[in-house]
Amino acid sequence: MAEREGGREGRDRSPAGATASRPRGFRLDQPRPPRRRVLPEWDPEAFGRLSEKIARFLGTGRFIVWMTVVIIVWVVWNIAAPDVVRFDSYPFIFLTLMLSLQASYAAPLILLAQNRQDDRDRVNLEQDRKQNERSIADTEYLTREIAALRAGLGEVATRDWIRSELQDLVRELELERRQDGAGRPGQYAFPAERANRPPGRDADDR
Repeated sequence: MAEREGGREGRDRSPAGATASRPRGFRLDQPRPPRRRVLPEWDPEAFGRLSEKIARFLGTGRFIVWMTVVIIVWVVWNIAAPDVVRFDSYPFIFLTLMLSLQASYAAPLILLAQNRQDDRDRVNLEQDRKQNERSIADTEYLTREIAALRAGLGEVATRDWIRSELQDLVRELELERRQDGAGRPGQYAFPAERANRPPGRDADDR
C-alpha cells in the first residue's frame, strides 16, 4: 500500500515539476514570438534581382562609355583645374581607390548573378529532361498502339475483301443454278435469267 501511495505521489509530482521547469508565458498552443536579430534582414530574391540588373549594366557598352568619360573628366579636372579646387592630385590615389572599390563590389555581384542564372538553367534543364522523358514515353505508347492496330487490322475484313468474296459467291450460285437449270426445266440462271423470269411463284420457290 505504501509503495502504491509513493508511486502515485511521484506521478503527481512529475507534471508539476515539468510545469515549473517551463518559462513563464510559454504556451504550446501559440507560436513563439520572433527573435530579435542584430543583423539587418533583406529579401534574397529582391537582392538577387538587383544584382542581376547591376551585372547586366556592367556588361554593356553604356557603362564602359560612362566610366571612360568619368575617368577622363576626373583626370583633366585634377590636372588643369586650379590647385584650390583639385580634390585628387597626381598620382590620383583617390581615383585608384574608387576603381578598386568598384571592382571589389562588381565581382561578387557578377558571381551572384551567374549563380542565379545557373540555378535557372539547372531548373530549365530538369524540366526539359522530364519533358523529353514524357515525350519518349508517349511516343513508345503510340508506337505500341499503332502496332496493335496494324495487327488487329490484319484480321479485320475490309470492304474490298468482302466484295471479292460476295462476287465469288455470286459466281458460284450462278454456276450452280445454271447447272440445275440445264438438268431440270423451269430453272433459270442467276442473275441474268432471273430478270427475264415471268411473274408468279414457281414450285421450287415454295
